Amino acid sequence: MASQFPNEEHPVDAVSPLGDFPRAAKKSPELSILVEDDELLIRWSLAETLSEAGHRVVEAGDGRAAIQAVMTTSRPFDVVLLDFRLPDSDDLTLLSRLRRLAPRARIIMMTAFGTAEMTQDARDLGAYDVVAKPFEMQDVERLVRASDSRW
Repeated sequence: MASQFPNEEHPVDAVSPLGDFPRAAKKSPELSILVEDDELLIRWSLAETLSEAGHRVVEAGDGRAAIQAVMTTSRPFDVVLLDFRLPDSDDLTLLSRLRRLAPRARIIMMTAFGTAEMTQDARDLGAYDVVAKPFEMQDVERLVRASDSRW
């Protein structure tokens, strides 16, 4: 049987039992995301969830590593997931600094120590949202997507 595709080198690939459907191109990462949390399990879980959703994820375990990642990345971060209380930062100073270094990034604060005042202060400093721990990984992934569509 002659191939219906001119110059077809691999005729076995030319016929699909499901018919002739275009092959989907390999999906490139949609968003570049920095996940910063000193709790390894939370950081790993977020990174896995977001990577599986097609995003490019960089991890940082403390404020210093987050700043370093923002300053050295080849592609600016679209979203930063930022833990509020860290060994080297337990106030909103890191949020302020990241806002200056990455003004276009949507920063989503994560905290188990949130108060109404802290949430308002974070939003006043430019946080996109504040998420209370514990949370469902899929909820955070939806929030990341929503932050992109609303920006």
